[in-house]
Amino acid sequence: MKLEQSHYLPIWRSDGIILTTLLHSGPVEFLYYWLHRALHHHFLYSRYHSHHHSSIVTEPITSVIHPFAEHITYFLLFSIPLLTTVVTKTASIVSFGGYITYIDFMNNMGHCNFEIIPKWMFSTFPPLKYLMYTPSYHSLHHTQFRTNYSLFMPIYDYIYGTLDKSSDTLYEKSLERQGKSPDVVHLTHLTTPESIYHLRLGFASFASEPYTSKWYFWLMWPVTLWSMMVTWIYGHTFTVERNVFKNLNLQTWAIPKYRVQYFMQWQRETINNLIEEAIREADQKGIKILSLGLLNQDEKLNNNGEVYIRRHPQIKVKLVDGSSLAVAVVLNSIPKGTTQVVLGGHLSKVANSIALALCQGGVKVMALREEEYKKLKSNLTPEAAINLLPSKTYNSKIWLVGDGLNKDEQLKAPKGTLFIPFSQFPPRKTRKDCFYFHTPAMITPKHFENVDSCENWLPRRVMSAWRIAGILHALEDWQEHECGNMMFDIEKVWKASLDHGFQPISVASASESKA
Repeated sequence: MKLEQSHYLPIWRSDGIILTTLLHSGPVEFLYYWLHRALHHHFLYSRYHSHHHSSIVTEPITSVIHPFAEHITYFLLFSIPLLTTVVTKTASIVSFGGYITYIDFMNNMGHCNFEIIPKWMFSTFPPLKYLMYTPSYHSLHHTQFRTNYSLFMPIYDYIYGTLDKSSDTLYEKSLERQGKSPDVVHLTHLTTPESIYHLRLGFASFASEPYTSKWYFWLMWPVTLWSMMVTWIYGHTFTVERNVFKNLNLQTWAIPKYRVQYFMQWQRETINNLIEEAIREADQKGIKILSLGLLNQDEKLNNNGEVYIRRHPQIKVKLVDGSSLAVAVVLNSIPKGTTQVVLGGHLSKVANSIALALCQGGVKVMALREEEYKKLKSNLTPEAAINLLPSKTYNSKIWLVGDGLNKDEQLKAPKGTLFIPFSQFPPRKTRKDCFYFHTPAMITPKHFENVDSCENWLPRRVMSAWRIAGILHALEDWQEHECGNMMFDIEKVWKASLDHGFQPISVASASESKA
């Protein structure tokens, strides 16, 4: 407001960018170095800087945890290049934006507590070690306290003899250390182009809530298009989430393909190759269990994963499609005392097993479509088939539904019907006078670590049955594949889930999902 020359900044000025660089390398770095050393004097340290050093194991947010007086001091220090270029009329939007971005990036990177700077950068340009610090370099300052005082350029530690002698050794060891392989991997895929924002690496606030499309995503279509291009070019499975449960390290991997691509005939070979590549990678890393999520276990795509077992019968990693637990969850979601249900939508391995279990238990199952009735009857024993009926009336208020249930079929349901999905994807909600339950899922135990984001459309700390099934296989040390036509004992799987702290979602909570 006071400096008129700052009112209309050009986009670019080379002399301003050079001046900003020189002023940061000289006065800013020099003054910060001595200010930092002064802050470690016991008088100032006990009153101010000790607050920042209360974080010994740092994380990015540590970089901005300071007492207010320190914030003001740093603000004045970093304003030297900015105000100087304004006064000399050499300032530009690029010099301002670039400098502020540089400060924030380097500050956060230095406190991230894991090494990300590749060795080839210092090998290619050896003097770089005097001009750029690394996360391991600054981590020593937070553990040793009296070394590595420099801001972003270690040159002043070299000049004044405050360089920690173990800096290079720690850097080398940090790069050599291999990450621990997970015990269980859940293999999922992207659902829509906008679903990239729902991942933990997207928007944390958005990922912390069940996935829904937002109007402002239309404004972000350039970024969305860019993310689609990246996934297409990258063409490799990537890690979405890391969790810890009991003694197990868990990871979620994602195939860089969208739901719509799984229904394209010309994409199926590519998708199968990506899944097969992920299975081989898991086997090479010694991973115990790989569970197939969403359409990665589609019957038409790979017969619920059986294709990969036939191709690679020697693999040690166990493939799990989670059908047994999905069936158990659906059966235990049906209100007690129910005598009849309507079953609709495309049939699947899960649907067939549900129908068989209900019919054997004396519950009448009314198939919504004629062709589904015929297919189900052919798979049932004569005793169980007595309880399977073609649906001529729609009086039942318990509907078990899968993919393909259309609007007209939903309109046939009586008012107050509870729709319980047995499919991976939830049905489209068209009835405001009915209730829609979650897709097969359970509540995770409280000690399940790092559950920062929601799994697709499920609520916070609720996990799909297909994903939980893989975890149970590892916890129970079951040495069998569950794919193809293979089904585990439903009661055994359900009991194991409860024993390990997973809790069913009450049917009463379906009212919260009312359309």
